[in-house]
Amino acid sequence: MNMQRSQEGSVNPLVISNALLAVLVIAFGSLMIWAYVNYQDQKNNVDSKISVAVASAKKEEAAEKEKSFLEREKAPYRQYVGSADLGNVTFNYPKTWSVYQAKLDGSGMEIYLHPNVVPIIQQGQQFATEVKVLDQPSDHVLKRYDGMVKKGDLKSSQVVVNGFPGTRLDGKFTDKITGSIVIFKLRDKTLTLATNADTFKSDFDNVILKSLDFNP
Repeated sequence: MNMQRSQEGSVNPLVISNALLAVLVIAFGSLMIWAYVNYQDQKNNVDSKISVAVASAKKEEAAEKEKSFLEREKAPYRQYVGSADLGNVTFNYPKTWSVYQAKLDGSGMEIYLHPNVVPIIQQGQQFATEVKVLDQPSDHVLKRYDGMVKKGDLKSSQVVVNGFPGTRLDGKFTDKITGSIVIFKLRDKTLTLATNADTFKSDFDNVILKSLDFNP
């Protein structure tokens, strides 16, 4: 009788091992599920980053091709030849630019150049290039900018363009205009060439100024 009670009160080792095995299986299964979910999340994150990088690279490549195409379209350059009475001002400009001659008489000239179509001429409007002959001595024209140079908005430098000495001003002219202007003495008048935006600075320096000629 005592032996029977002892057998009935004991715990079967097989039951314990099966229970432990079940716990381990559940834990391992949970770990595998967590690892798989984490892997999928990381994979999706990496795939998303790759897609963004590929799209960005394609966009940059398209922009470079467009920029290269636009640069090629500018050539061959056209030439502007001014009046002999006003120094016979001559320069090249991209063929994709338009030219508007706002003034041309004995007192001076005003020419505006811009890609495609020249905008309406008004205060604060940005133009790729402005070329003017002013009926004023060059020292009077330079005095207009003295305050901005002293304030630090403009940087003044002496330059020689194709043998012609002049003064160049670079910086902020107004709240809307940041660019450059080069001022030359032209007999009893003043010749100025300006760009109203840094976007056009390369063409201004490497095409227009580089080809500038006039009779001082």
